[in-house]
Amino acid sequence: MKKNKTEAVDYSKIQRITASVEKGLTSAEAEGRMEDGLYNIDTQPKTKTIRRICFDNIVTLFNILNLILGIAVLLVGSYKNMLFLGVMFFNTVIGIIQEIRAKRTIDKLSIVSASKVTAVRDGEKTKLGVNEIVLDDIIEFTQGNQIPVDCIVIQGECEVNESLLTGESDAVHKNVGDMLLSGSFIVSGRCYARTEHVGSENYAAKISAEAKYIKKVNSEIMITLNRIIKFLTFVILPLGIIMLLRQYFMPADVEQEMVKTLFGSVSPALQQAVVNTVASVTGMIPEGLVLLTSTVLAVSVIRLATHKVMVQELYCIETLARVDVLCLDKTGTITEGCMAVDDYVVYDDSIEKENLYDAVCALTSALDDTNATFMALKDKFTDKTSLVSDKTVPFSSEKKWSGAHFVNSGSYIMGAAEFILQQVPPRLQELLSDYSKNYRTIIICHSDNEFNNSDLPKDIRVLGIVLLNDKIRAEAPATLRYFDEQGVNVKVISGDNPVTVADVARRADVKEYDKYIDATTLKTDEDIDEAIEKYTVFGRVTPAQKKKFVTSLQSHGHTVAMTGDGVNDVLALKEADCSIAMAAGSDAARSVSQLVLLDSNFASMPRVVAEGRRSINNIQRSSTLFIVKTIFSTILAVLFIFLNAKFPFQPIQLTLVNAFTIGIPSFILALEPNKERIKGRFLFNILRNSIPGGVVTVIGIILCVTAMGVFGLDYEQYSTLSVCLTAIIALMVLFKVSYPFNPLRVALFAVMVTGLTIGVTCCRDIFGMNLFNFAVMETKLIIMLAVLSLVCLALFIAATLAVQKLFAKLEAKNHPAKIRV
Repeated sequence: MKKNKTEAVDYSKIQRITASVEKGLTSAEAEGRMEDGLYNIDTQPKTKTIRRICFDNIVTLFNILNLILGIAVLLVGSYKNMLFLGVMFFNTVIGIIQEIRAKRTIDKLSIVSASKVTAVRDGEKTKLGVNEIVLDDIIEFTQGNQIPVDCIVIQGECEVNESLLTGESDAVHKNVGDMLLSGSFIVSGRCYARTEHVGSENYAAKISAEAKYIKKVNSEIMITLNRIIKFLTFVILPLGIIMLLRQYFMPADVEQEMVKTLFGSVSPALQQAVVNTVASVTGMIPEGLVLLTSTVLAVSVIRLATHKVMVQELYCIETLARVDVLCLDKTGTITEGCMAVDDYVVYDDSIEKENLYDAVCALTSALDDTNATFMALKDKFTDKTSLVSDKTVPFSSEKKWSGAHFVNSGSYIMGAAEFILQQVPPRLQELLSDYSKNYRTIIICHSDNEFNNSDLPKDIRVLGIVLLNDKIRAEAPATLRYFDEQGVNVKVISGDNPVTVADVARRADVKEYDKYIDATTLKTDEDIDEAIEKYTVFGRVTPAQKKKFVTSLQSHGHTVAMTGDGVNDVLALKEADCSIAMAAGSDAARSVSQLVLLDSNFASMPRVVAEGRRSINNIQRSSTLFIVKTIFSTILAVLFIFLNAKFPFQPIQLTLVNAFTIGIPSFILALEPNKERIKGRFLFNILRNSIPGGVVTVIGIILCVTAMGVFGLDYEQYSTLSVCLTAIIALMVLFKVSYPFNPLRVALFAVMVTGLTIGVTCCRDIFGMNLFNFAVMETKLIIMLAVLSLVCLALFIAATLAVQKLFAKLEAKNHPAKIRV
């Protein structure tokens, strides 16, 4: 039975178990460690806890403001005007439910895609979950593995990348006795290591969040929402206080009796001032907008899960939909990643083909590499060798070669010719260029000298060439055609020969596949900046160059997505605006990616893009409804500080209007199918569609104030006229954002109009009270409302045309690189 881990472990008081690599811990020893609480735990779960979800949804700025305003209304005895708190409550409950649903979906997928480690127990290798590792476990690590616990190397050697912890991308060589830090990953080599720390004692768990690598989320929606919240935070409080004082000290029309409340009696002037102020402040708060955004994205997470796509960062759904450049790693993305040796040819005339075969057999026997190329060689070259290896240099993506030294037989090396030879002979270059049109090529070399640490020996001669083929994924051509049709530029980036990569790109229907370049010729950042826009296919790319390609594209104004599956893709995946990993790839690639394709099926990508477009377009459209209210409420709050008139709205009236012109329509429209391309910027698009409605509403209310003075309307008639006119203008905005209409939108618009009409005309006597404080719609009021509605309709059309023209000029002038076509 596991003992709960509640306290830090004092390792000085623990009797350590020195298990051998061959035997590892026994089952009894492992069970004992479990009982003592010396097992590993994931200190950083993929999702928030249910308690945290509830807290984050309940304790929000808008909820706190609404609660304060509700208490104010309660204290002055206007109980029906507290109805807006019910809306707040249901908004909060919906947000919690949807986020918990998304959490459970991600948690289930995380279990499916969770990394396993190979540990030695009872003399046998066994797969363990990260949470099953115990102190002193012996773990085997190979290329691509992420290190889940701090451990010490006890056999073998490897190169480790610690960039996720330190930000430094250079590989660190680790020998026996060196510490492997949790959170780092194996770049090359193979080793066995003993677990030194578990759970919260691991290095990755101890360092502060600021010290870790934190990927900046490039989300226009998030940035826009934060700006709105920040603006309202500074505006609401001072405006609310000034509004309250102005309304309170406004002269009363007639003398009124004190109002009795649960807490005593208050003056009618104070009650009216509080109610009017609460109405103005609640109007400024777009309380449902944040909920709408999180709900739509949470639904997207659930939908994508049905297509075996795990979302590890909520806002990456938006980012992928905005992507205009897609960088693809060839192996495992365009191709299946399972290579096969097609043939091998002799280059050195002094040896026979059998000698070349024996040389490769010697390398496959001595090395422990796990990349696709080596595994293909191992399947082909299976004979045992009599040569005895005393030194090996494992493959890494930086070096692009591996080798071994054999006693009395010199060193054998295999890998990319450009990285092994200082200068490729013309004859060899011609052969490689010829073969690379149809095959992936590696050269086999020999030297009589030993390796200089992990560097190449001197006097290398080429023995022969091995030809491999890589199968194109069946779904790749159709998927790449889809991205081309959507205006997304594709860049194929690989460590292979550029001619080979270009041929793969051709077979996968990549446009301009013949525009390829050898990345070894790109010596400076300026070379990369120039080449990245000019070429489509890049060969012989190092991991550091992949990262530079991504940052260069971003500096040119592009939104970049990167797909990858190997440890050589990690640096680029970290920098990309949206990173996508294959579940069949390395632990390291999955851990830094925002999206994981659980079936490693590239064909899922169009679904993700379509889901992102649905989310962004619908959030953008629905946000317009919320921001119209915020615009006119903020402007009116300022104006009524100076106008000699009472604020026309009460909270319960705005609750009615908001429900039928914002709340219900926004959620229905937000969950509709929508595959339109993303155009323009999120904030600009919202303001472009919101400003006409907001400004016309302000003008309409000013006209209502004027009508009150000219025609002698009492407060109830003036308030009714203002609320009805505001509702009609809100319906104009709803009509505009619903266009073009379909059966659902027609039905929605009809129901909303009907609901508002019933609310205004039929709710004067509910439970013996005038629920919404509306006046009787006399002929005079109806005529005034009709005339003002026509005036506002004309103003709305004119304002829409003017604002559209103005914003088109602003976007073209200030942000030409960001406009999507």
